[in-house]
Amino acid sequence: MIITRKALPRRTVLRGLGATLALPLLDGMVPALTALEQTAARPVRRFGVVYLPNGVVIDQWTPAPSDDGTPFQLSPILQPLAPFRDRLVVLSGLSQNTNGLTARSGAVHGRCATKFLTGAIPRPFGQEGNDFLADVSVDQLLARELGRDTQLGSLELSLESGDKGAGTCDGGYSCTYSHTITWRGPTTPLPMEHDPRVVFERLFGDGGSTDPAARRARRASNRSLLDSVREKVSDLRRGLGPSDAGKLDEYVDAVRDVERRIQTAEAQSSRELPVMDQPAGVPATFAEHARLMFDLQVLAYQSDLTRVITFMVGREFSSRTYPEIGAPGGHHPLSHEHSAASLEQLVKINVHHAEQFAYYLDRLQATPDGDGSLLDHVLLYYGAGMAEGDHQPWNLPLVLAGGGTGQLAGGRHLRFGDTNDADASSASRGSGQGATPLANLHLTVLEKLGMRLDGIHDSTGRLEL
Repeated sequence: MIITRKALPRRTVLRGLGATLALPLLDGMVPALTALEQTAARPVRRFGVVYLPNGVVIDQWTPAPSDDGTPFQLSPILQPLAPFRDRLVVLSGLSQNTNGLTARSGAVHGRCATKFLTGAIPRPFGQEGNDFLADVSVDQLLARELGRDTQLGSLELSLESGDKGAGTCDGGYSCTYSHTITWRGPTTPLPMEHDPRVVFERLFGDGGSTDPAARRARRASNRSLLDSVREKVSDLRRGLGPSDAGKLDEYVDAVRDVERRIQTAEAQSSRELPVMDQPAGVPATFAEHARLMFDLQVLAYQSDLTRVITFMVGREFSSRTYPEIGAPGGHHPLSHEHSAASLEQLVKINVHHAEQFAYYLDRLQATPDGDGSLLDHVLLYYGAGMAEGDHQPWNLPLVLAGGGTGQLAGGRHLRFGDTNDADASSASRGSGQGATPLANLHLTVLEKLGMRLDGIHDSTGRLEL
């Protein structure tokens, strides 16, 4: 970090007509003389969740027992993450069924999604439409703490629409349980936004104007959001040092690229027949959509608009197809079939998801943040609320990624619970009573991010990470 005597407020925002451009961390925002001490003492802590629906092919996800600890070999499904092996901790043996109740509850997909961050099992009286009950989720606990200094407490995203959330889905329970993993409180589920335009406008669309017609007019004229703040960006740039000017240019180019891709997706949607369950404005392929949403998350972290993001790769019970990678079968039906052809398609889907996550890690690593990168200063969950599509809420597939502001040492596979016995059958491993609760991970991560609690959900202690 180059220390300059030019000081900028940390929350510098450039406003235009229907537009707000929050700036990334620049050297000039760190006070002279004390910059290094403040950066070291108060690093920006960030948390994110990338949630996978319908479980995975667990024996193609989990590293072999001989690879426990470090070094270890990545499994076939996690192979796309190889460039980031040193920033990963693969976890095996954590359970959402330590009391045996989860496996016996209804709404098999909804229970796994809901319990993943809330520790709560969907209540029986949640069977009627919008009548539901859970608990505050881990991300929202962190949003209360980390969101004190940001414009948005948290950001909730998905790659599939939750329009059916008002009805009933899994086992007659409310679709809400399957369509979100984030709960502000026991009766307040947070919707997951899947439309990149809506997310973009939420991040950059509040320009101090109370008239939404300004933003509509800008889009109708095909003008960029950046046109509204172009002069202010130029004025600011002239007063910055070379390093900050370069950072600003890179950030503005990234915002412009994301906006251009959103406009392209909207134009294509108006010309082509919509893909089933894909509303206008959403890119045609899964990979394009995922990468655009990941880029929006990078911008949200980079501009410090939020420090907490949850992202559902798909809603539970999703039957999305992936013909572009040779997996034309519906994801959920495939997860219940056990033929060689079905498993081959499932592995392709799981690998495809990992490839998109690798793209996200690469973008985070390439984005400077203080004296490191965004990847250095974030702690991410990547995984699912069930092991496989047969609904086992134990031996969950989970990866921790990122540096966690120096709180996480990567390059390891850690095995917990009753999966320590490599000879145990898959049926006996997940029976529940001797497993290590997923809540132990939450308790540990909360502490690493500055929140020390005595316990959470059904936790029995902290994990040695």
